[in-house]
Amino acid sequence: MEASARRPRRLTSYYHGWTIVAGAFAVMFVAYGQQYSFGVFFAAMLEEFGWSRGSLAGAFSLYTFMYCTLGFVAGRLTDLGGPRVVIAAGGVFLGTALMAMSVTSTLWQPYVFYGFIASAGMATAFVPCNSTVVRWFVRRRGLAVGLATSGQSAGMLVAAPLAQLLVTTAGWRVAYAVFGIVAFVALNAVAPLMRRDPESVGLTPDGDPRPLVMAASAGGGMTVAEAARTSAFWALMATFTATWIPVFVAIVHSVPLARDLGHSPLVAASLLSALGAGAIPGRILMGAASDRVGRKSAMAVMLLVQSVAFVGYVMAGSLLALYAASVTFGFSYGAITALFPAIVSDYFGRERAGSLVGVFFAVAGSSGALGPVGAGLIHDATGGYALAFVLSAALNLMALVTLALARPPARR
Repeated sequence: MEASARRPRRLTSYYHGWTIVAGAFAVMFVAYGQQYSFGVFFAAMLEEFGWSRGSLAGAFSLYTFMYCTLGFVAGRLTDLGGPRVVIAAGGVFLGTALMAMSVTSTLWQPYVFYGFIASAGMATAFVPCNSTVVRWFVRRRGLAVGLATSGQSAGMLVAAPLAQLLVTTAGWRVAYAVFGIVAFVALNAVAPLMRRDPESVGLTPDGDPRPLVMAASAGGGMTVAEAARTSAFWALMATFTATWIPVFVAIVHSVPLARDLGHSPLVAASLLSALGAGAIPGRILMGAASDRVGRKSAMAVMLLVQSVAFVGYVMAGSLLALYAASVTFGFSYGAITALFPAIVSDYFGRERAGSLVGVFFAVAGSSGALGPVGAGLIHDATGGYALAFVLSAALNLMALVTLALARPPARR
């Protein structure tokens, strides 16, 4: 009788966990869909206003810095009160900001609307969603995070061509207004589904019996201060910083790169869809593989592949080569992003996952602000993107070296 009662409880925990994954997928689909469409709006706004690429890319760099920095705040709030209110508030900020972008007329407005307000909304997507998912899973953590973060890639796959279609048929102002309304409604609709962790509703991670869960989680639960006293913390911080500095270079500048090579706006925008298409299997396959071969080994392979992808952009002289570079970059980028919250939780525990993932996201993730503006300035100075992509490849090789130095901290 006791065993039969335990079985439905395990099934309830199991299916509730995958509901959390589905909710996280939806939030990141909407939030990152608009972010990855920035290259489309970027090209349209440059054409209308005639601003330099470096000056407008600066708004995206500010946005990147702010939403990564605010990720720590969002993670801390998620640890304290759960993800529901945090994600709902994010929907208000993000939706309002995108609607405000539709009335842009001077250069300072993207810095305020997108750089500050939209970033406050985006801060409630990655860290709260992924820190919640890693609490619900231990044995299947890589697969669960991979499926959840594939919402980012699916958003890119769908949103970029949709944004280009709206820009072409109705103008970029209408497109931004539509994106804003969708973000406002969708995030507030999904937020009530999200629960902080299985223990808060009397369940367990993976639906496992409690002793197994405790064994799988042994050695976890470090605070940020405790984690920062380990060498693993700083090795991982250096790894993610090096790989995230250039991560938005391809996302923001691949569309203008294709336009420079003579391709149409719609064809150029399709590179973002190719990037998103590559990222979906990257997140899911490598997430699942990391549950078997180890998070560190999987990430090392993906850092090497991402270096190759950046070199591919330099050598691309045809549309087919651009697609190949975009798919390769998408696969590696998607995998690295999915492995990030999983390896942090593996090393330092799941109890304070929001704060831990948040501090990495704030420090290392905010370095991604350097990439878009740096690549824009390099283009303005040299007339091309070759140097920007070569430096991006070199940074990923540096990340591979620092990852080799990361050793799991001693279990408590």
